[in-house]
Amino acid sequence: MRPAPDLDLSAGDLVTSVLAHAPTLGAGHLVCVDGPAGSGKTTLAAALGRRLRESLGAPAPLVHLDDVYPGWSGLAQGMEIVATSVVAPLRAGRPGRYRRYDWHTGRFAEERVVPPGGVLVLEGVGAGAAAYADAVTLLVWVDAPADVRLARGLARDGESMRDRWLAWQEQEEAMFVRERTRERSQVVVDGLTGTIQR
Repeated sequence: MRPAPDLDLSAGDLVTSVLAHAPTLGAGHLVCVDGPAGSGKTTLAAALGRRLRESLGAPAPLVHLDDVYPGWSGLAQGMEIVATSVVAPLRAGRPGRYRRYDWHTGRFAEERVVPPGGVLVLEGVGAGAAAYADAVTLLVWVDAPADVRLARGLARDGESMRDRWLAWQEQEEAMFVRERTRERSQVVVDGLTGTIQR
């Protein structure tokens, strides 16, 4: 399924901005798509990936932080893994690496390698961590009303996960305040319409 026209257009504008910018992550670029769970980050990241593929003639690496967090209480640990094992090596021109977390088995699975250069898209809660703010080419904040975000999450994971979702929302809210993610973002995207707000 293709993204909504507004979202696809917004993604094209963001890609143009990124590619016009000097490299920030070693010889490459780093786009961070952050915001609360259920806001529409994954959908925007998919649109960015398609637009980047069209512009570059090759796929752009995409790392979903959902593949890195070690479970529902692993937000801080996932952010640390990305900072030290993905971003830090890429800054030095070496491949980044992480182990995919398997939510069904509750264990880390295969290793994934992120090549240096090009454009890396990090997507997920905590993707725009302050720890590597100077390596970020573009920090995008995606937002949607809290009731919409919760409804989207429960539609995906089931009503039985409501308590997990509510606990996660508290965890992410505290992190966003500490990291000042929205304030540091260059762009805010409406997760309902896909339009760029600033």
